[in-house]
Amino acid sequence: MDWLRLPRFGRDTAWLYVSAVIVTLAGIIKLRQGVVDYAYTETHCYQSVRTNTLTEPYVDCFSVSPTGRFSKVFKAEDGTDLARNASSGFAMPGLWDGHGHLLQYGEFLNSVDLFGSTSMGEVRARIRYYVTQNPDAGSKEQWLRGVGWDQMALGKMPTASDLLADKLFKDLYIMLDRVDVHCIWVSQAVLDLLPESIPDIPGGEIIRDPGMGVFCDNAMDMVMALWPKPDDKKKRQFLKSAMGKLNEVGLVGMHDAGVTPGNLDLFKELAGSDDWTVRVYAMVECYERNTFCPNEVERYTSPDGFLSIQSVKLFADGALGSWGSALIDPYTDRPDTSGSLLVNASELVYDTIAWANEGFQVNIHAIGDLANRYAIDAMVAALRLLCPHEPLSLCQSYHRFRIEHSQIIHPDDQARLHAIGIIPSIQPTHATSDMAYAEKRLGKERTAKEAYRMRSLLDAKPILGSDFPVEPPNPFQGIYAAVTRRSPHTGRGTDDSPDGWHTDEALDLDQAIRGFTEGPAYGGFTTGKTGVIKPGAYADWIVLDAPLESIDIEDLRSLKVRETWVGGKKVYSRDDSRDIAYGQGVDSLEYLAEI
Repeated sequence: MDWLRLPRFGRDTAWLYVSAVIVTLAGIIKLRQGVVDYAYTETHCYQSVRTNTLTEPYVDCFSVSPTGRFSKVFKAEDGTDLARNASSGFAMPGLWDGHGHLLQYGEFLNSVDLFGSTSMGEVRARIRYYVTQNPDAGSKEQWLRGVGWDQMALGKMPTASDLLADKLFKDLYIMLDRVDVHCIWVSQAVLDLLPESIPDIPGGEIIRDPGMGVFCDNAMDMVMALWPKPDDKKKRQFLKSAMGKLNEVGLVGMHDAGVTPGNLDLFKELAGSDDWTVRVYAMVECYERNTFCPNEVERYTSPDGFLSIQSVKLFADGALGSWGSALIDPYTDRPDTSGSLLVNASELVYDTIAWANEGFQVNIHAIGDLANRYAIDAMVAALRLLCPHEPLSLCQSYHRFRIEHSQIIHPDDQARLHAIGIIPSIQPTHATSDMAYAEKRLGKERTAKEAYRMRSLLDAKPILGSDFPVEPPNPFQGIYAAVTRRSPHTGRGTDDSPDGWHTDEALDLDQAIRGFTEGPAYGGFTTGKTGVIKPGAYADWIVLDAPLESIDIEDLRSLKVRETWVGGKKVYSRDDSRDIAYGQGVDSLEYLAEI
């Protein structure tokens, strides 16, 4: 029986006993955790469950562990209690918005909604109503904010004098963002804070005709520097209201396209709290735009997956609607300009390389074809330095550089994007919102060859989103726009193409759904964890009244989510409250109808 004898305890054998104890304890802890997970696992069954996996695309049940992940995905056998007691709803992976602005959306929900306004009188009426409901707004310490005006709808570029037409606004500090948030319109009280003589600003435009009051792109900075920023208490309110609205439309996560270091600190403080109900993949935006500020931020991913900071946002140009996107050739309807670059080509290359060397994914805002060309140039330069001995496409698969918007791309640069695999981050509703004037800006040939591509970019694994608050965050409206190339607000294309605008670039339904699930997962380095229902993935799902595949495409425009779940917890449940327009309270709409 000598083989049963244990070695005598001594200095040389002590480590054996200690190691054995550690291994035994670890096994007990792991076993106990497994027992706890099993004991507290919840199983949910529905009429069907779309998983987004290829091996088992549809099931009807899944289990969720206490850690907020799917632990089992399966089909219930006919006649079992699970099958008999299944919910009447239809589940699918929670949707993600690949490009939005969280704090700005929360601020919009607490400001004047100017979307859809078609006259100066209507703009003033909406502001007047807001002032009656918020008498403190408009002071020097608390400017009155709003968003959504469009000079194309108003019939002219607005001025400070247009606000003075209402005597109530005479001494109010007012700052209103254009629909694309690339221009601001301010009141006379704000203008009076600026120097009498204001020089032109590189990369921006000060609108002087028909009068002062509008500042675009880099010219906005001088006004924004004077604006009294909201404190953290206000920001917490903005974030809570924004996340609640996002959950309501079926969003469980979003890519936040530009967050300053101070706001990232607030995000880290709040992530994981009960009010933090949306997963956020945040892009760093330095206090001074288009700079390198590694000492102010650090890469970070929370253990529960609710916050990730590993990318940076740079800006190449402005927006098409305000003639700010940088084009290779002049605008068709304004031959005197080709738009504005917000940064020169060499600086863009430097910033891209610098951030990439720090381990950050680089995401560049680029709308015009010149801006997209310079963005691709910068990314190619960085990839060559990062992987000198590997193909660019392989290097890109590690770093996953992105072009935010990717709206107008010259055919030569489309070829480069395909060859390298640079990810286009696309907002389908931008195409349907811009289609009314895109050809005026670009001309027919440039529009047909370069603008608002989707289907032809599928091989580059596009990310779909909305750019909220520029567009409503409802992903089903985005899916509708991607599939039909028609406006989700009207159900129509353009006057020339009422059934859909450039439908050769439309996606099918499955491709559009994956653009709001798999696309953000790949572009945010969470493949297998988000946008899918499978063991090990985060337990984020939504419940609908019918599977998307069986719903009439026109019904997507008004589809309402039944439930939204994040991390295994229900964060939204539909009730019978009255529906209200995007960002516009019922009382306000009634008020406008009366005047």
